[in-house]
Amino acid sequence: MALLYERISTHVLDEIKAGMLKPGDRVPSEMELAAQFEVSRITSKRALEVLREAGLIERIRGKGSFVVQQLPELDGVTVPLKGRIAPRPRSRQGPGAIALVVPDVSEAYGLELLRAIEERCAEHGLHLLVRRTRGRQTDEEQAVESLVASGEVDGLIVFPVHGDFYNASLLRQVLDGFPLVLIDRHLSGIPVSAVHTDNVAAARALTERLLDRGHRHIAFVSPPPQNTSSIEERLEGFRAAFAEREPGNYQAHQLTTLRSTLPGLFSPVNVRADIDRMREFRDRMPEVTAYVACEYNLARMLERALGGAGEPVISCFDSPGDPISGSPFLHVRQGQREMGRQAVDLLLARLRGESVPKLSTVPFEIVDAERN
Repeated sequence: MALLYERISTHVLDEIKAGMLKPGDRVPSEMELAAQFEVSRITSKRALEVLREAGLIERIRGKGSFVVQQLPELDGVTVPLKGRIAPRPRSRQGPGAIALVVPDVSEAYGLELLRAIEERCAEHGLHLLVRRTRGRQTDEEQAVESLVASGEVDGLIVFPVHGDFYNASLLRQVLDGFPLVLIDRHLSGIPVSAVHTDNVAAARALTERLLDRGHRHIAFVSPPPQNTSSIEERLEGFRAAFAEREPGNYQAHQLTTLRSTLPGLFSPVNVRADIDRMREFRDRMPEVTAYVACEYNLARMLERALGGAGEPVISCFDSPGDPISGSPFLHVRQGQREMGRQAVDLLLARLRGESVPKLSTVPFEIVDAERN
């Protein structure tokens, strides 16, 4: 099945071949095509760009689009079909370009992912544009809209921000058929390719490691998990680890009201407030001897709140390694490099029109604390 913009450009090409649109005739505008085919203007604009790049129309600023006076031999002209990349304007000849839209990167998580994507793009001769959203959904929407509208990129890799609502721009691109791959998390019910860690299995394995070491009361620590697939799945995996244990002897606890690591809220005031919440939880639940933090910065806060090394034991996702002193926490190490490589490969397959899986997972490993 052709992508939406390809259906529009094929329709116009057919009208030119049939003589319904002759040299010099005005072609329907972006707005008219968007209304006719019930798509966004971004999609209709892309369709017209394909026709321009194929040498069939010219676009005159302030006047519109017109069939060129000297048409090429139409029998040899084809509009790109399913997933094929249209020829580039002369100013953009050379390797293609894709964009990475990411909240941010750090040593704990994201830096290796970025490096892997950059290296994979270089292997394929692709240019890579990077847009940071700083965890803000409005910035993510603007980045997606501007990148697609610019026509400078052939596809997007997006690391979605934490949020209560799906990004409308992402949904629009998915529905319009723009090549797009998500990393780190997926959007439930949205038909788009995503590559991420099996968070359920990873959280379960991490929790089982603690249970096997004799901890009977363990607490899961996170921001509110609603509508963030990675947190929801880690909480599910945490709970699943207790499923085959005797309920009377083992108990799962949770503290999921922390706010400081949410986008835009990582400030000294909010960090102190979360540390206070952790101390209140510890005082109410002294039987808890181990914690599973859904991210590294929460593990650091737990260490401060609980008084340092020793009991309770703190574990987390993505504790950065220190070449000198090692990692301070038992943790899940996600396969960031494999995630980045797969994301680029999936996007390229999508651009070639190949069928790609909706969900792809990468390996993880459980790494013991190394710091003495």
